[in-house]
Amino acid sequence: MRIISIKPLREFWENHTDAKGALQTWYKTVQKEEWGCFDDIKKRFGSADVISGNRAIFNIKGNHYRIVVKIHYNTGILFIRFVGTHEEYDKINAETI
Repeated sequence: MRIISIKPLREFWENHTDAKGALQTWYKTVQKEEWGCFDDIKKRFGSADVISGNRAIFNIKGNHYRIVVKIHYNTGILFIRFVGTHEEYDKINAETI
């Protein structure tokens, strides 16, 4: 998958240094994937959730952090829409962010 862009991850781990390794691992793993549908994500990330609008939610570092992405399966492009703590995630609408 082509991830647009690493900048939100980098900005997040600069303020939450304990998340750096987990976010870098997620990034490197996802880059190697070729997902055609949500089932492909679930095979690799069993705890991922799908929401409307071709979005997925990933739990990072034991569910301390969350990533919300929008996926264009036909082009293999993944847009990072949100990176934050679980508490911050609870304050957003993941379907519209």
